[in-house]
Amino acid sequence: MFLLASDERGMGKINTMTSFTTPVIFIVFSRPDSSRMVFHAIARQRPSRLLIIADGPRLTRPGEPEACQQVRDIVAQVDWRCEVSTNFSPTNMGCRKRIISGLNWAFSLVNEAIILEDDCLPDPSFFPFCHELLGRYRDDNRVSMIAGTNLAWRATPPSPSYFFSRVPHIWGWATWRRAWSLYDEHLSQWPAIRASGLLEQAFSERRLVRCWTKIFDQMHAGTGPNTWDYQWSYTNIVHNSLIAVPRTNLITNIGFGPGATHTLDADPDFVLPSAPIEFPLVHPPAMIPMRSLDHLNQRLSFPTFPKRLRLKVHNLRRRALGLVSFASGRV
Repeated sequence: MFLLASDERGMGKINTMTSFTTPVIFIVFSRPDSSRMVFHAIARQRPSRLLIIADGPRLTRPGEPEACQQVRDIVAQVDWRCEVSTNFSPTNMGCRKRIISGLNWAFSLVNEAIILEDDCLPDPSFFPFCHELLGRYRDDNRVSMIAGTNLAWRATPPSPSYFFSRVPHIWGWATWRRAWSLYDEHLSQWPAIRASGLLEQAFSERRLVRCWTKIFDQMHAGTGPNTWDYQWSYTNIVHNSLIAVPRTNLITNIGFGPGATHTLDADPDFVLPSAPIEFPLVHPPAMIPMRSLDHLNQRLSFPTFPKRLRLKVHNLRRRALGLVSFASGRV
């Protein structure tokens, strides 16, 4: 066994002779079953650098201390040559503070990484996909992240291998320290952006503008949900960043159910199968975001969207319409 212990500062020995060089960040909490499945997917890649972030148990929840310890025992089973760094909280910090502080810690140690939470089961091709694009866009500040999830995969053209989007999906993703350093937890410029009407320039549909405005109002006021990802969406939108999204869906969310923090009910729009992406990758001919696919992904993403419209979009996706249909406005 080649597990190398490291303290909370992440100081550990460095090993060589590994097969996958991109660092992997694994975020866990209290779900042994899903954590084991995702950990096994990571282990098959044998990354040379693994950074593990864990929240502490809520003492008011019976059985949670034992579940958290079981998860930590699972992720300790590193049997390949690997530099392992851990950032385990002894007490419960909550989703927002734990993930933000954990990613701040991780990106103080590495310049780029693949990020997986304990409910995001990746297709094996997700790892080389991220690895290649992290290298390709490492010094291109226009690109902020690589996504693994594509809710509109049935409507995505078969070529190129990925497209550029304006809105991030964080069920399996990768990014660089340079991008994460822009993260704005408190949406500092939101009042001025809201007053200027600039959000209407980011989204062509008024309903989406209203959805995001409500979310950003709540997050800025501190009355929103205990989460971190809306702030990441805000950061990407206000910086006009590009997100590389695979043409296939590379992540299956296995976390819906009673043990989840936010995704308590299974939704057919989100419980999607994953499928491998083919190599060599075919790169887009231009770095222009695909507004038609963004439009569809947004409609599928918002549970606050009217069910009538979400069902309509779901049926369109099932029919696997081509890009021309969406570009012509028949959604």
